[in-house]
Amino acid sequence: MSTSRSSVELEAHAKKARFAAFLGTTVEWYDFFIYSTAAAIAFGPVFFPDQTAGTALLLSFATFWAGFLARPIGGVVFGHLGDKFGRKNTLVATLLIMGIATFCIGILPGANQIGVWAPILLVSLRALQGFAVGGEWGGAVLLASESGSKSKAIRGGMFVQQGSPAGNILATAAFALAALLPAEQFIAWGWRLPFLFSAVLVIIGLVIRARLDESPEFLAQQANREEIKVPIAELFKHHWKQVIAGVFASAIGIGMAYFVSAFMLAYTTTSLGIDRGIMLNVLLINAIAQFIWQPIATRIAEKVGSAKFMAWALAAQAILVIPMFLLVNTGNVVAIAAGIIASTIAGSGYYAVLAGFLAQAFPVEVRYTGVSFAYQASSTLIGGTTPLLAQSFLVSMGWQGVAGFNIVLVGLTIAGVLALASLTGFTAAREREQRAADA
Repeated sequence: MSTSRSSVELEAHAKKARFAAFLGTTVEWYDFFIYSTAAAIAFGPVFFPDQTAGTALLLSFATFWAGFLARPIGGVVFGHLGDKFGRKNTLVATLLIMGIATFCIGILPGANQIGVWAPILLVSLRALQGFAVGGEWGGAVLLASESGSKSKAIRGGMFVQQGSPAGNILATAAFALAALLPAEQFIAWGWRLPFLFSAVLVIIGLVIRARLDESPEFLAQQANREEIKVPIAELFKHHWKQVIAGVFASAIGIGMAYFVSAFMLAYTTTSLGIDRGIMLNVLLINAIAQFIWQPIATRIAEKVGSAKFMAWALAAQAILVIPMFLLVNTGNVVAIAAGIIASTIAGSGYYAVLAGFLAQAFPVEVRYTGVSFAYQASSTLIGGTTPLLAQSFLVSMGWQGVAGFNIVLVGLTIAGVLALASLTGFTAAREREQRAADA
């Protein structure tokens, strides 16, 4: 009887942990996505008013990248704290830092008010956002995946990945409402409203996370094993191959989110002349489709094997890149939506599984550091540069250059997924064994 009761308590804790991870990550991604949206349609005239439209857009995307430069630092700092002292308090801290930085961006004066200090402070606050999210994602993944049975780790990680489309939905909806304002009012103050609204979401997230218990797997590790003094040193001494494979395995999962929310938004509203409000609604529908599809994709991955499913989903995404651009370039809103959604559905199947897949690659005593560093290093090298590089390829080579860039990223990601599966032995057979053991 006691075993049954213990199992029920474990599952109840797992549900609370997954919800808390999902909610907190939703807030974090909301904050990150509103920045990418604002960089695409508002920051140019506000913070770089003396530049041409094209140069101002490139500079806006450059400030966007500043957040990604800070993400590995946040991953190392909070990974260290999380591996030594626990996941819960670390995640409260990251959410609070992100909320403060986002609110401050919402009240930051533009270049016409404080001159060069405006872009300097914008970059500083963006870096603070990156520092926070660098520790957030890995901790949320572990909070969700370590709180239930081993066989449900992939499913637990999916709840964290749901935070990306959920945050995107909220961010896009917020900007879609703000975009109803006349253009002059939107640029003057309307773009600030989504940033200020973040404070409400952060307070809700903090209340829920503060009431959560620590990860049972972390507590068990602390009780039974000797403490590791410097987790990142241990990580690179014994698990460096998994770190490198993890960087590549994460590539397109990070890059595509910002390719759609930043580059594609800018491309369609400037080069193709699509109305800003209409395009935001297209991206809103796209995020909803991703949110619905990811849980379904995870269940399929559990049946066929995570690595195999991810590789096939990525292959489908690569095949759809050129058709997506052909549809987008028609300038027809329905065709644009069809192209973007089809590509997102393929890629988000892989993305849904990525979090739990990465968590399986590292032992619990260095897992926070390992997951965070691999994912955030990938975000710096690939994710944050995606809008900037895509815009550069567009200027120099046209849409064909952007399409080629995307296909290369997908190829690198497939190589990383297969390498990580090989290094860790995380095969379909092993997943079936875990399900049988937990049954």
